Amino acid sequence: MTGVAVVTGAGSGVGRAVAETLLYAGYRVALAGRRRETLEETAKGDGVLVVPTDVTDEASVKALFDATLAEWGRIDVLFNNAGTNVPATPVEDFTVEQWTKVVDTNLTGVFLCAREAFRVMRDQDPQGGRIINNGSISATTPRPNAIAYNATKHAVTGITKSLSLEGRRYGIACGQIDIGNAATPMTERMSQGVMQANGTKAPEPTMDVQNVADAVRYMAGLPLNANVQFMTVMATTMPFIGRG
Repeated sequence: MTGVAVVTGAGSGVGRAVAETLLYAGYRVALAGRRRETLEETAKGDGVLVVPTDVTDEASVKALFDATLAEWGRIDVLFNNAGTNVPATPVEDFTVEQWTKVVDTNLTGVFLCAREAFRVMRDQDPQGGRIINNGSISATTPRPNAIAYNATKHAVTGITKSLSLEGRRYGIACGQIDIGNAATPMTERMSQGVMQANGTKAPEPTMDVQNVADAVRYMAGLPLNANVQFMTVMATTMPFIGRG
């Protein structure tokens, strides 16, 4: 076996593709997400643990890591992937409820999962492990009308850097993958046109989500004395470079 991985948001999209790819590569994988039924659709074959999890809830996150340890005794990789968004909304119309929904999942959830993984990786023998955070191209270049998503993804970069710094003494590596327009149910709207920086709407190209999964597998498979600190994987012709 290659190792033990925890994948959050594993019931669909990027999380499902990464979980399936890690399983194929020989990892034992704990699948975390809100809905058991979608996690069970992801779970195929041996070496899978389904753990319904609310990443915004501290007790639920602890239960996820406790269950994984009880099953396999250690955790080598966390793909910190769970995230959410709300419909495009100008900042002046953005509600506190919308803000809280995005921040709770995209920021607090990432922190809670990273903290629990860090504790496990610090204390296990052999010591160490790898945390891979799912950022976004919005971690560096925001889209209009998405203030909470943009803010949380910028903040994920700060979490990644903090974990990298504090993990050195324990053999814990942390990197971030920033994804642009992978073809998933969340990005289906791209083909219908999305808001551009100049206020117009335009369709955007997408790429196969398997490209993302292969990139995460590469990051996860490095020895702990090497790290991909930041990686951007995107549809080649999407409007990112020069956006705005």
